[in-house]
Amino acid sequence: MEKLKMHTPDLTQDHIARIRELFPNCVTEARDESGKLKLAVDFDQLKQELSDTIVKGHRSVTT
Repeated sequence: MEKLKMHTPDLTQDHIARIRELFPNCVTEARDESGKLKLAVDFDQLKQELSDTIVKGHRSVTT
């Protein structure tokens, strides 16, 4: 009989890898609290990629 894993898998890195496939400029590497490299999303860059206006801080500027 197979035992079930009773914890939720961390899918964050899988999701970030999928975002990187669509928006490679929006993903970078960062170190976690233990110093290990992991993928991270540059949310400001992602917001810019998904916007039809120039994003500056909390305001948008139309082009």
